Amino acid sequence: MSKRLEDFIKNNKYEFDELEPSAGLWDKIEGKLFLDEPQQIIELPKKREAKTFSLGFVLRVAAMVIMVMGIGFVAYIKTQSIGGGAVDYAKINPEFAKQRMHYASLVQTKRTELKTIAKTNPELYKEFSGEIAKMDSTYKRLNQDLATSPNQERVLRAMIRNLQIQTEVLNQQLNVIEQFNEFKSQQKNGTSSI
Repeated sequence: MSKRLEDFIKNNKYEFDELEPSAGLWDKIEGKLFLDEPQQIIELPKKREAKTFSLGFVLRVAAMVIMVMGIGFVAYIKTQSIGGGAVDYAKINPEFAKQRMHYASLVQTKRTELKTIAKTNPELYKEFSGEIAKMDSTYKRLNQDLATSPNQERVLRAMIRNLQIQTEVLNQQLNVIEQFNEFKSQQKNGTSSI
């Protein structure tokens, strides 16, 4: 099709040349534009100027981005170190994992019992809870060491032994409190019978 169009234009070239506008045509158009209507200035839409940023602004933005990334990185590292201490006890030794769970629940139960007694004997509770707090801090330190220890089974056994000792101490403390309460009640009964 383009071949036929080219041939048509070549064959009729002289007829196209005849249709040129007259020389005075543009003068007539200009005259009508300026005479018929008052001059109107047509405003073309302004092109948006490209914004440039100063070096100081760019450096401030870069510094803020680096600070935010640094804070995010530090927060990530801290959460990893806190969460990284979690160890699957069953992978180390399933039997030890069961024992640790058993003694941990016993310690929790005994602590709950001891807290109920705190209302009647706050001084005694304060003294007893101090001893348990020391043992608990040792247990927590062992738990943290467990993740990085080359002999995790040994550390897990030490944790279980710590929980066993905590259970024994709590039992002794509860027995002391029970005996103390019995002694108080006997004293009240003895004074009321006199």
